[in-house]
Amino acid sequence: MSTTATRTIVTGKKSGRGRALRSGRRPENEPARPGQRARLRRETATGYAFLTPWLIGFFGLTGVPMVYSLYLSFTKYNIFQPPKWIGLDNYIRLFTSDPNFIQSAQITLVYVFIGTPITLAAALAVAMLLNYRDKGAGFFRSAFYAPSLIGGSVSVAIVWRAMFSTDGPVDSGLQIFGVDLGGWIGNPSLVLPMMILLAVWQFGATMVIFLAGLKQIPKELYEAAEMDGANAYRRFRAVTIPMLSPVMFFNLLLGLIGAFQVFASAYIISNGTGGPAGMTNFITVYLYKRGFSDGQMGYAAAIAWVLLVVVAIIAFILFRTQRSWVHYSGDDK
Repeated sequence: MSTTATRTIVTGKKSGRGRALRSGRRPENEPARPGQRARLRRETATGYAFLTPWLIGFFGLTGVPMVYSLYLSFTKYNIFQPPKWIGLDNYIRLFTSDPNFIQSAQITLVYVFIGTPITLAAALAVAMLLNYRDKGAGFFRSAFYAPSLIGGSVSVAIVWRAMFSTDGPVDSGLQIFGVDLGGWIGNPSLVLPMMILLAVWQFGATMVIFLAGLKQIPKELYEAAEMDGANAYRRFRAVTIPMLSPVMFFNLLLGLIGAFQVFASAYIISNGTGGPAGMTNFITVYLYKRGFSDGQMGYAAAIAWVLLVVVAIIAFILFRTQRSWVHYSGDDK
């Protein structure tokens, strides 16, 4: 009888070496053989070789520029002269002596926290309609998704500006019903709702993700709820919302981050001025004007880092609060 078998009979336990050999793994306490070490080194080198292009891109295009921009945020820098260290002066100036930044932050927050929920609601409503429709669903899905592919382009912003300008198609159409707004582009009270409307129009990608999530909800849950006497609203609240909450969390997070980054449409519609009355002067537009129009790159870097910190705080809050409203498969909630 072998030593391994004797140990099994006496102790009632199988040796770790025997289990490792049967599973094809090397026992933990046994040193690797020279051939095995060489193979592990080759595999590790191969893995790093495949990672090299991504690592070069990350450090060259993201990591190093981010660190350098953080340094520039503490300097006075206008591109043509070397950076001059000024400490926290840029950040102090942002919050104490720059009313344009405060207005820009307020407009951006209104755009983000009003536009994003409306976009999610519209995307979910259309996704639910398509989920219960089989005939022509592919066509309508593509039709609703198309604006999200072209919505951020310069050409769409130009068309949108022409549609909502004075005597444009929208203004002329409203005049037929006796509503004379005089154009949306030059009206400070209407230009921000127009920008939110443009964001809602691009809900296609969010809608597709919602639709994929709805397809994963078992129909048995709706049937059981219906047998218990639940009406459509109750089924939506008790079945659809909990089962779709992970998808809602994903879309909400991406939607908020994307809304903070709005730039091209606002810049084109306002002709780069952020007007009228600064109502399209979002943080990204204001950052661009300070950095590239005024040559205050250090100040623009400080604005960028404030924006990054705000987005990070919002993302952190969402992740911390998701336990109370996001229900994952297998949870006991």
